[in-house]
Amino acid sequence: MLTASATWAGLSLARPLIMGILNVTPDSFSDGGRHFSTEAAIAAGRQMLAEGADILDIGGESTRPGSAAVPPEAEIARIQPVIRALAAAGAVISVDTRNALTMAAALDAGARIINDVSALLHDPAALPLVAARNCPVILMHMRGTPDTMNDFAVYNDVADEVIAELLAARDAALATGVKPENICLDPGLGFAKRGAQNVELLRATSRLAKLGHPLLVALSRKRFLGEVSGEAEAARRDPESLTAGLFAVQRGAHILRVHDVAGTVRGLRVWAALNARDDD
Repeated sequence: MLTASATWAGLSLARPLIMGILNVTPDSFSDGGRHFSTEAAIAAGRQMLAEGADILDIGGESTRPGSAAVPPEAEIARIQPVIRALAAAGAVISVDTRNALTMAAALDAGARIINDVSALLHDPAALPLVAARNCPVILMHMRGTPDTMNDFAVYNDVADEVIAELLAARDAALATGVKPENICLDPGLGFAKRGAQNVELLRATSRLAKLGHPLLVALSRKRFLGEVSGEAEAARRDPESLTAGLFAVQRGAHILRVHDVAGTVRGLRVWAALNARDDD
């Protein structure tokens, strides 16, 4: 259980942090193509900073279900100039990648955090790279790869199994030399989990938040929310995303990864005001 004075990646965890999603891709599930050009991506990143994002998560490969892999060289060409520009503007940047070459290029360009959907297990060079660079890292739970993960969405108890597999990935990182204070955990909602499994896992947020590391919850606009609400269009699921995000924060989540930065900032302000305790 983290204390109220805990920090991660140089950021205080005294309040929930907001990570803005910046996909420099033509095919991401919600906003594919909107920020594919360098200029559009930089402008979007600056807008999210102005709206209150604490971290910008920049990725050059879609990892939606069924997506194909992107070579590291293509990832780097997409994201490196965006990272350089936004880091120069003062942004705290995480790079969303599974590839060690991309991780190294992003860190060299000014990124501070590695966000890996494979928990550093996809690329054999990733674990030693993160250990050597001594950088903060987000380890996410997933089974299989983005194009096969739905085949592995079979659980007896999704919360128990996700926690056990996340801790095994954490232990692999520690054994390679990654420092425990650099590790953040992400249960991987929507990755190798189907609708009801995601709901069940989200209900276990309080258990995940007690694992001794910051907890990131990434549920923005995901399909399982639309299955609950009846909204088929991903870009129209911001109300569902905010509701579920506040549910997670109430149960101990430290970071929300979101598309709608402005709406999440406002929602968290109201949540914080309503939960403030009077001195008397």
